[in-house]
Amino acid sequence: MSLPIIHLDNIQKSYFMSREPIPVLKGISLDILKNEYVALMGPSGSGKSTLMNILGCLDSPTGGTYILNNQDVSKMPDDELAEVRNKEIGFVFQQFNLLPRLTAAENVALPLVYAGVSKKQRIEQAREVLNKVGLSERSHHKPNELSGGQCQRVAIARALVNRPSIILADEPTGNLDSKTSIEIMDIFSAIQAGGNTVVLVTHEEDIANHAHRIVRLRDGVIESDRTKVMAGSLASKY
Repeated sequence: MSLPIIHLDNIQKSYFMSREPIPVLKGISLDILKNEYVALMGPSGSGKSTLMNILGCLDSPTGGTYILNNQDVSKMPDDELAEVRNKEIGFVFQQFNLLPRLTAAENVALPLVYAGVSKKQRIEQAREVLNKVGLSERSHHKPNELSGGQCQRVAIARALVNRPSIILADEPTGNLDSKTSIEIMDIFSAIQAGGNTVVLVTHEEDIANHAHRIVRLRDGVIESDRTKVMAGSLASKY
């Protein structure tokens, strides 16, 4: 059996208010294998956003161990954590987080700037992933010239451009209508079918049902962990 790409052992996270610890995660143990498609669900206050931040190396746990792609990132200093994050993880957010003055291609290429890739290669890679999400003809358009669904496709392309191990998507359809949401979820399914690991945070059951496994949190612990039986698989260009 292959080693998990994500291994969490008794992950705890507390925040402090007037020196009093407020526990948010109370011992999360979870393995996610390479190429899994997992949805994290839970009501407000369940700890799913805190867990997402830890998975994405945006925050560190106050207890427990997090092994990401064979590296212990639990107690890494911020600069090392940033390096791992930039290399291993592609993020997709509800608000798209695109820079308004940059074109779609320039937004997609941004992670490659931080990785020290040459300008010529950056644009080539950006156009390549924009083509994969069906936006090659919109590469010169700025965010205000794109629909919400097109902006989210640009954000997905940006998450893919560094060829990360894992795509983390936080409520990626929260600002989209039903038809566009389905189109975006089809893209995530194709990304997973192409070999990526996808972890999705959502509070919507119909969105979570696109994933192959649903992990539910409540009050800082895992309430249930269910894997669906999948019939067949998607062919993919990713």
